[in-house]
Amino acid sequence: MDHTSPGDIFILFTFLPIIFYLVLIVLAFYFVIKVVKFTNEKTKLDRDRNERLTEIIKILNQDKSN
Repeated sequence: MDHTSPGDIFILFTFLPIIFYLVLIVLAFYFVIKVVKFTNEKTKLDRDRNERLTEIIKILNQDKSN
């Protein structure tokens, strides 16, 4: 028969906090990496949008002066 002793279950419960903290650290790193990637992409898109807006403003100013 396969019986588990109470000591085996106690050992399992002693490792649960360590496993929990490791999972929490991995999720934190994943979140930070995703935020950095999102921020870099948003900065690039904002820069492109600002360049297009600058071009539109120049065109509108040329039209007003002519």
